[in-house]
Amino acid sequence: MNPYNLNEPQPSVVLNQPPVVKKQISAWKFWTPLLFQLILILAVPSQAFYTQITGKTVVLQTAPVDPYDFFRGYYQTLSYDISNLDTLQGLPGWKQIAKAEKYLPPGSLIYVTLEQPKDATKSQHPPAWKPIKVSAEYPQNLSNNQIALQGKSTGWSIEYGLERYYMPENQREEVNSTITEAQMKDRQSFVVEVKVNAQGKAIPVSLWVRDRNYKF
Repeated sequence: MNPYNLNEPQPSVVLNQPPVVKKQISAWKFWTPLLFQLILILAVPSQAFYTQITGKTVVLQTAPVDPYDFFRGYYQTLSYDISNLDTLQGLPGWKQIAKAEKYLPPGSLIYVTLEQPKDATKSQHPPAWKPIKVSAEYPQNLSNNQIALQGKSTGWSIEYGLERYYMPENQREEVNSTITEAQMKDRQSFVVEVKVNAQGKAIPVSLWVRDRNYKF
């Protein structure tokens, strides 16, 4: 082959090029978001199950309700004596939490210590536990007949995550009429039974209207 003869065909030159590497997503980058979403989905029922199994049974006194406004769609709305700021403002510890203010800023956490009645009078339903003090932190050294319930301020009331309940449709009319009759005679005959865990979180268990018990 004559290198100076341009008419003579020249051999093709193949350059060494790096192989094409297809980028692959690491398995952990794919599964981590899915696992995180799964944890979020399971967190609420897991906490409810934990509270149901380990929680302490407490009975809360409800505030008066309008039976005609009690049911809204598939849910019913309740409030409690301890939802009312007028009830809490007279308890030990309120001044330390609210300082000179009458209301707590929205989102403020509060712990209400409840005590089981010593002498439970004979009644048609379990007696409601009595609020004895409030605090900004979970109280220590609670006795066996006491429990702390965590609430959050809305600015004008305290909510405990126990305000909305689902009631089967076939029970609504009966519950409605029973509440109406009970409140006309004795407001305190309407109470809610809840389970409270060691962190102060609660879930509803049942509704008592006089001697009738409705499971949630």
